[in-house]
Amino acid sequence: MSRIAKSFIMIPKNVTIFFSELEVAINGPLGSLKRKIHECVKITRKDDSLFFSHNHLSESYGWMQAGTYRSLIYTMIIGVTVGFKKQLNLIGIGYRVIIEKNNVLKLYLGFSHPIIYKVPNTIKVILLPQNEIILTGIDKQLVGQVAANIRSYRVPEPYKGKGIRYLNEVVRIKEAKKK
Repeated sequence: MSRIAKSFIMIPKNVTIFFSELEVAINGPLGSLKRKIHECVKITRKDDSLFFSHNHLSESYGWMQAGTYRSLIYTMIIGVTVGFKKQLNLIGIGYRVIIEKNNVLKLYLGFSHPIIYKVPNTIKVILLPQNEIILTGIDKQLVGQVAANIRSYRVPEPYKGKGIRYLNEVVRIKEAKKK
């Protein structure tokens, strides 16, 4: 059983946290994030630390939710101070990506037509050469979801390894069938 909820979070100097009834808002140098809090979780602030516990409605379920929300709030603090980054590599002959105005990606992935993907406004897209995509943002879940959505258009196939990969992803290549 995890005891993550029993460890506290130190609040950095350049981060402000606001609590309301069932919502938390975190502001930092890179932006601001909000999240609703489950009713079983009780968050207390002492000086520059956050402590998490349950509010005695259901003890075991409350501790589970407290651990979950402790991790979520910690990643929110990291997001507004440092940010998150995912890098995708396009591997294959003729695979390339072009960014157009209004955060629209045009992906050429070996199909007869280009794939057009609208990136959310809070995600920043950087193209290094024509076959590398870097996604940055303050919301860890959103950055990961956008990367997973782009990757789902052409998942690496097991015989040649062509497709869209995460940075440092290892694809096991199968041996071709022989007669």
